[in-house]
Amino acid sequence: MKGYQKSGVLPAKRHIVFKNPDGGMYYEQVISSEGFSAEYSICYHHHRPTRVIKTDTPIDVSPSYIEDMPLLNRSLKGFDIEAEDDYLESRKVVLGNDEIVISLAAPRKSMSNYFYKNSQAWENIFIHKGSGVLKTMLGSITFEYGDHLVIPKGIIYQLHFDTEENRLFIVESSTPFRFPKKYLNASGQFLEHSPIYERDIRTPENLETQSQLGDYLVMIKRDNKLYPYHYEASPFDVVGWDGYLYPYAFSIHEFAPITGELHLPPPIHQTWECAGGVLCAFVPRLYDYHKDAIPAPYNHANIDSDEVLYYVDGDFMSRNNIGKGQITLHPMGIVHGPHPGAAERSVGQKETKELAVMVDTFKPLKMTKEAAAVEIKDYYKSWLEKH
Repeated sequence: MKGYQKSGVLPAKRHIVFKNPDGGMYYEQVISSEGFSAEYSICYHHHRPTRVIKTDTPIDVSPSYIEDMPLLNRSLKGFDIEAEDDYLESRKVVLGNDEIVISLAAPRKSMSNYFYKNSQAWENIFIHKGSGVLKTMLGSITFEYGDHLVIPKGIIYQLHFDTEENRLFIVESSTPFRFPKKYLNASGQFLEHSPIYERDIRTPENLETQSQLGDYLVMIKRDNKLYPYHYEASPFDVVGWDGYLYPYAFSIHEFAPITGELHLPPPIHQTWECAGGVLCAFVPRLYDYHKDAIPAPYNHANIDSDEVLYYVDGDFMSRNNIGKGQITLHPMGIVHGPHPGAAERSVGQKETKELAVMVDTFKPLKMTKEAAAVEIKDYYKSWLEKH
């Protein structure tokens, strides 16, 4: 993140009386991570954020994992996931474990009649199709094609879309998404050779304060259930906040790729790390410039991670017959590499126009029934030579 941020009106010190214009008090809330020992923010509400009117019956959203599936390289047609009007109903888990969950979503409608808080995981929402505004209790961020929206656990938000054609790739992590330590100096500033820079990161703006009382529905996710909570005060009644814990946006188009004389390994593409894995960005870039270089990746086995690639756009140099929104899963322990002819085609090429998001998990991923319904069944045979 960009470090310390603040917005709106704030008292001079933490944990002191902060009076509103009518002589009453604004109510302080600390949003903390890792047991008050890591990043936190402090916000000030018009009304106490604890005024619960009622709760409704929880909704089970547990992933429908398929147990004991054969160990295979797999591929999914992501755009075959059907669109739904409601944002939460549109989120379909396709792969996951107890640390990282990967979902696809195609919501048609904006979140106008409820708010959402994920108290179970951090969210990294990649915008493949669509544009709009992420509205949060700490302000708003506009988004468009190519943006990653990183939303910390516990931040209440709404997504407002400009059109009904939206496609999202969502990664949930039980631990925070952090920029790789290798990109940062001792003060947490991005190093000059980092492919990401502070100017690339967009933080909340236009803090809008809703002070009127009413009935505000907040859908709270915890333990794979959605808990409908009705509050008397709007979660967006914040008049000011400051700290280090807040949502932000980073566009994949701003990632400045690292290139070299010979093929460089996937860590050069890394964007985030968390306890359960890493995320990477494959973006248009110049190819390796040694006179005999093979730009296509070598055959390799993921000994310690499952590799998921989400194909966004362009012609991906190492794969044949790959479409937008397609997902490949190459599990740890199985060799994979360029499809037949890909290595040969890459020799002498100067650049690639590929665009993709990669997620490598340190624990094996399970596939869901929703994923099986859009699976390309014979993908694992796609490395056979055709005679």
